[in-house]
Amino acid sequence: MRILLIGDIVGKGGRQAINALVPGLLSEYSCDFCIANGENMAGGNGFTKSCVLEMEDSGVDVFTGGDHMWDQKGFLTEIDSLTNVLRPANLPDCQPGRGWGVFTARNGSPVAVMSLLGRTFMAAGADCPFATAERLLPEIHQQASIVLIDFHAEATSEKIALGRYFDGKVSAVVGTHTHVATADQQIFPGGTAFQCDLGMVGAQESILGRDIAPVLHRFRTGMPARFTVNDRGIRLCGAVVTVSESGRAEGIERVTRDLR
Repeated sequence: MRILLIGDIVGKGGRQAINALVPGLLSEYSCDFCIANGENMAGGNGFTKSCVLEMEDSGVDVFTGGDHMWDQKGFLTEIDSLTNVLRPANLPDCQPGRGWGVFTARNGSPVAVMSLLGRTFMAAGADCPFATAERLLPEIHQQASIVLIDFHAEATSEKIALGRYFDGKVSAVVGTHTHVATADQQIFPGGTAFQCDLGMVGAQESILGRDIAPVLHRFRTGMPARFTVNDRGIRLCGAVVTVSESGRAEGIERVTRDLR
């Protein structure tokens, strides 16, 4: 079974690329399931229900979250009506939404997906991602052999550590958040696929998907600047993971496609 994993969707251009490119990628790689990180889909910050529904026919089965989960305040009351959106499982239980779910792939197999948030250099008040996943996995394994974790985190060391810790316990651990795709895709000894960061679905003529000028102004002057989304030269970055019926990863391949 093949699964398409996609990095952070940034703004309108990112959503357009998802709709335009994902159907072809699913066909080209014969994928039965697709996950994308959506926490920058609404103007570069957070989710809205309308943005999610805009991509409902794209082939993305699950949208995972991150530290910008609640940037759009209206989404606090919208998330519970969207069964295909996950917020980080290690956010406080009082927050709306859910952090993991079991979904049915196109070939009929159950696939579990968990969203986690890192704590190193992050300020979202998350609980320990290691302890959270360890607590949830016994229940998840009762429902699915194929388990995928999107670890939305800043530090490469924290991402690699989580991947190593859960090697052999999940099918894949992939990182999101930095918007820069890494070239460290590999299968760990226990059979877990890993990539430190999937990258983004966003503009190449940008700084992490934002217009260049205000970011440079902020760095050069230390003064506040409004970071606006750039939609020029959109590229989709992600990976395709091949997984056996037992949940063991057999391969991982980086994927990039430009929106023409």
